[in-house]
Amino acid sequence: MAYFPKDEKNDHPDIREQRREALKMDSWRVFRIVSEFVDGFENLTALGPCVSMFGSARLKPDNPYYQMSVQTAKSIAEKGFAIITGGGPGIMEAGNKGAQLGEGPSCGLNIDLPFEVSSNAYVDPRLNLNFRYFFVRKVMFIRYAQAFVVCPGGFGTLDELFEALTLIQTEKIHPFPIYLMGKKYWSGLIDWIQDTMLSEGCISPKDMDLITITDDPLEVANGIEEHFKIERSFENF
Repeated sequence: MAYFPKDEKNDHPDIREQRREALKMDSWRVFRIVSEFVDGFENLTALGPCVSMFGSARLKPDNPYYQMSVQTAKSIAEKGFAIITGGGPGIMEAGNKGAQLGEGPSCGLNIDLPFEVSSNAYVDPRLNLNFRYFFVRKVMFIRYAQAFVVCPGGFGTLDELFEALTLIQTEKIHPFPIYLMGKKYWSGLIDWIQDTMLSEGCISPKDMDLITITDDPLEVANGIEEHFKIERSFENF
């Protein structure tokens, strides 16, 4: 793109034309967005009660958090829940592996990323979905979830965690359990939320009840099962 002095930039004919072309592309992009929503809804509607699991793509099978995630997903699947992950390596792979060990449906919602080239080997082929847009994929994680299980991860994991917390806090979706697996990993974040966010009045005391932090896979599986027996809500918002 050619450089234009700041005072001329907004009114230059070439810039105006580029804007018009960009708007045209945005209009057509709507159809791709809708197609991703349709594909996701059609494939996940018949899946039954689901639990979405999140965590780092960078953790290897010899990592204790990977092993914890496998056991957690297995315990949840044995209760009759499908497991939904981001479909990639690391903790996502662990979640899908645990789903298969627990003989439950194993779903992967893949996203086009430069460092994740394909889904992991433990995703059921019929439940292997691909997305271009993060926001469409995030809807799928939440729409049919009976719970979120958040394992150690990075920015993307935190994004999913706080998205769910915000939607529950603002009553945009039905409340569901949110478990943080790995007390050592998450305790610093929980302390900061309580000592800073809560103490400064930026959240309410009851908001702290939205999160359960644990190292026990059975506590998670049993808690999700008990919540579902009471709520029996197959979809959110």
